[in-house]
Amino acid sequence: MAGHIQDRWYTTTTGPEGKPTKVKTDRHSVGLRYRARYIGPDGTEKSKSFPDGQKRLADRWLAEIEADMSRGQYIDPRAGRITFRQYAEKWLATQTTNVSTRDMVEMRLRRHAYPYLGARPLGSFQPGHIRDWVHALERAGVAGSYGRTIYANVRAVLSAAVDDGHLSRNPCDAGTVRAPAIEPKRLVPWQAERVFAVRAGLPEIYRPMVDLAAGCGLRQGEVFGIAEDALNFQDESLHVLRQVKLVRGKPVYAPPKCDKLRDVPLPRTVADAVRAHMEKSRPTAVTLPWLRPDGRPVTHRLVFTTRSGAAVRRENFNVDAWKPALVAAGVIPEPERGKRHVSAREHGMHALRHFYASVLLDAGESIRAVSEYLGHADPALTLRVYAHLMPSSRARTRRALDTLFQGSDQGRDGPETARAS
Repeated sequence: MAGHIQDRWYTTTTGPEGKPTKVKTDRHSVGLRYRARYIGPDGTEKSKSFPDGQKRLADRWLAEIEADMSRGQYIDPRAGRITFRQYAEKWLATQTTNVSTRDMVEMRLRRHAYPYLGARPLGSFQPGHIRDWVHALERAGVAGSYGRTIYANVRAVLSAAVDDGHLSRNPCDAGTVRAPAIEPKRLVPWQAERVFAVRAGLPEIYRPMVDLAAGCGLRQGEVFGIAEDALNFQDESLHVLRQVKLVRGKPVYAPPKCDKLRDVPLPRTVADAVRAHMEKSRPTAVTLPWLRPDGRPVTHRLVFTTRSGAAVRRENFNVDAWKPALVAAGVIPEPERGKRHVSAREHGMHALRHFYASVLLDAGESIRAVSEYLGHADPALTLRVYAHLMPSSRARTRRALDTLFQGSDQGRDGPETARAS
C-alpha cells in the first residue's frame, strides 16, 4: 500500500490487560473521519479525507494511487486542480511562436474554449467533456475548418498538460472523440470578368493591387508590403520579401507566411500597371517595427500607402475599399442604410490568389511550380487545395484510346482488338 488510512475519530491505545483498545479522540464526530495519507514521488506527504462510513472508498482511492505510481501515471492531486484556463494562459505565455500566432490562439481559446472548458480542473477532464464541447461548437455554428483549428489548439494545451503532469492522458486521444467535421467543399475560382470588375470598383490608387494579387499570386499582406526593392523590371521578377500584418492591432513588418521568401515571375502587363502607378504615386518611406509592436524599427519605400502616407491596414482597406468594390461588381449586395456590408469571407482578396493558381494550372503549369510561386510550405498542400482545377485526364484518356482503336482492325470487336494493336 502506498500509505495508510488514519481514523481521526478514534485512537488505539493499550488497555490494562495489554490489549489494544479504541478510544475516542477530541475530534470524534467532528469533520471527516478517515484521512488517506501517502508519500508522493516528490517525497512530500499527500492526503485526502473521507466521511464516516466510507473507509472502503478511502482504501480504494489509496490503492488506485499505488497502481498509478507503479504504472508511471501518477498525477499530483494539487496539479490536477489547476483549471484549463489557468494552465492555457501559462502555456501560451511560454510559447516561442511569433506574437501574432500567439494572439490568434489566445483569441480562439478566449472566444470558443474558455466559456465551456475554462473553469474545469485539468484533473477532472474526461472524453465526454470534449465531446460535449465539440457538439456545442457545432451548435453555435462554428465553421468546420475553423472549428478544427480551435480543436487543435485545445488539444495542444491538453497535450502539454499531460507532459507537465497535470493529466494522465489527453482526453482528445480517446477513440470516441472526433474533431469538428469538415464538409467537403471545392474551391471555385473567380472568372476573369469578376477580377476586372472588382478592380474597376476600387479607388484608382489601389487598382494595381489586384494586378499583383491576381497576376503574381500574392497574399494581401504581401501586397501591402511590396516595396521598391521587391521589383526587378529588367529581369521581370518580383521578390516576395515581407508582408505588413497587424499584431495586437498595430501594423508591423514580417516575413511572408511560413518564412517563404520567394521569387515570382512578373508578367509584363502587371509590371506596366505597377510602373504606371509608381509614376503617379511615388513610393513612400514607411517605418514600422519588425515582427512585433516593440520590435526594432525598419524603413521601406512602400508602393502602396494610404493618402496620408501610412501603411495600409487590412481592416480599413477591406471595409472602405474592398467591400464597396465587391458591391460595384455585383458580388455582394449593397448594405442597407446604416448597416454594415454582409460577411464575404470567401470573396476576400485571397480570391485573387486562387484565381492566379487556377490560371497557371489550366495552362499546364506543374503543381511544384505553382506551390513555389504561391509560397506554400509543401506542394502537397497545393495539390489538396487545387487538384480539382488541374486539366482533366479524361480528355487525354479518350484521345489516347481513340488513337489506339482507330489504328486497329475495325472489323473485329472485343478486348483482343486492343491487345492485337
